[in-house]
Amino acid sequence: MRFATFEIDGKAVWGLASDKGLHAVDAATLARYPSLKAAIAADALAEVAATLKDSAPSATLATAQFLPVIPDPEKILCVGLNYEAHRLEGGWPEVEHPTIFGRFANSQIGHGQPMIKPKVSDKLDYEAELAVIIGTPGRHISEADAMDHVAGYACYNEGSVRDWQRHTGQFTPGKNFIGTGAFGPYLVTKDEIADLGPLVMEARLNGEVMQHTKLDDLIFSVPRLINYISTFTELVPGDVIVTGTPGGVGSRRDPQVWMKPGDEIVIEIDKIGLLSNKIVAEA
Repeated sequence: MRFATFEIDGKAVWGLASDKGLHAVDAATLARYPSLKAAIAADALAEVAATLKDSAPSATLATAQFLPVIPDPEKILCVGLNYEAHRLEGGWPEVEHPTIFGRFANSQIGHGQPMIKPKVSDKLDYEAELAVIIGTPGRHISEADAMDHVAGYACYNEGSVRDWQRHTGQFTPGKNFIGTGAFGPYLVTKDEIADLGPLVMEARLNGEVMQHTKLDDLIFSVPRLINYISTFTELVPGDVIVTGTPGGVGSRRDPQVWMKPGDEIVIEIDKIGLLSNKIVAEA
């Protein structure tokens, strides 16, 4: 199953995604589950999909106004330096534990929405990443049980303002500029993906492949990340874990590559989706 959050007549709705288009939930369902996050928390995705699968689409995939898959997560937990090629290109040492930092929900955009290059920097970089959306809550979740807590997956582009990221040892400023975190287009439910490992993830800037990896190149696996994060905080439905980016980021190229207004950046993950955004200058 695939689900999306999108706008109809300026109002945020959510629903099922099919090859025919996006099928918005009706008013009664929206009253019961006002967001995709609420439906995940109620374990209602299969029920909703069954009611929508034969419905007429509310919008085509080409014309839909996508919003971030989960516009209102309680937490967005990002992972740094989680692919060996990326660790090596930055000259970072091996670590025993994952590097975790936060992103704010108001920094997010949906598929097709503009990614904003801030006024204060010309160093806007791309980061292709797999997002994991939590389905059931938990603390101290074992690695063996971790995948039972996953609702599904999505593409994420963790647009990073590198000079602000490196003002200090804390990444937060460079990871939270408004309009830099692209998330979508869909949540693909866990049952659709038997094995994440062989899936290929790519970043393409203006059609040129900049990053290419298989997801089994993660240093810290999805179960390990869930185990680690749930030890220091409770994971709740709709929380997003952004699992890290592979080698090939623009800041580590020679010459360096920065996204600029007019560019198009695409993140694609096999079986999960294609996330595309054009770069615009901050007004």
